[in-house]
Amino acid sequence: MDPARLENLAQQLLDGQLEVAEFVLQLSRGVIADLGVAQVDLDRNRRCGFPEVVYGAGKPPEALVKIFAALLEAEGNALATRVAPEQAELLLGHYPQGHYNALGRTFRIGHTGTEWESGGTIAILTAGTSDLPVAEEAKETALWMGAEVRMIYDVGVAGPHRLPARLAELADVDAVVVIAGMEGALPSVVGGYVPCPVIGVPTSVGYGANLGGVSALLSMLNSCAANVSVVNIDAGFKGAYVAGLIAKNAARNRSR
Repeated sequence: MDPARLENLAQQLLDGQLEVAEFVLQLSRGVIADLGVAQVDLDRNRRCGFPEVVYGAGKPPEALVKIFAALLEAEGNALATRVAPEQAELLLGHYPQGHYNALGRTFRIGHTGTEWESGGTIAILTAGTSDLPVAEEAKETALWMGAEVRMIYDVGVAGPHRLPARLAELADVDAVVVIAGMEGALPSVVGGYVPCPVIGVPTSVGYGANLGGVSALLSMLNSCAANVSVVNIDAGFKGAYVAGLIAKNAARNRSR
């Protein structure tokens, strides 16, 4: 809630112009946008450092438009993941300034807050070109969070000479997101080269014994590299969000 409005409500309560129940109701209205089909959390930026991100899958396009309206009014920016083309079409009709990434299935309207201008640096690596949809979701998330993003494509372990040739680009990043399917070995290899957190994102790319990404997930969870942590299968958003928080805090500490 806007500090001036909060101060005004508190003064009304002290002056006896506002009952306690009404005061509580006004506070709740300030942090939740009740849209009927959705209860949008408008307090998440204060609590968690970034506003609520919308999971688009299964939502009616009209509901997405309403949710974006609430977020834009409160925050000036919004991000949705798993956005289908028909959803994006309606969103673009209302918000032509938005950016739809069809491969990553994200819809983003960039941030305007000065607190996001220095979000640190994140590298996003893919083991193969088939991992691109997950990588694009991660990229759009990191950009929305205000991070500088370095994309490094197709450096999987089947061609081990490819990664060392790109290591200079990882020397000064705050976090690395490594996206890999098949056997999911790349995060462990990267973890042995860099002095920062590595977030592994297993993908469902692979032949039968990949088990829809389960094999890659288990490989990453069993990583011997101590700086590797893992998110869920195909969860590019989750991997980048964790990296974005790490990068933001690192950038903040450098500026002090």
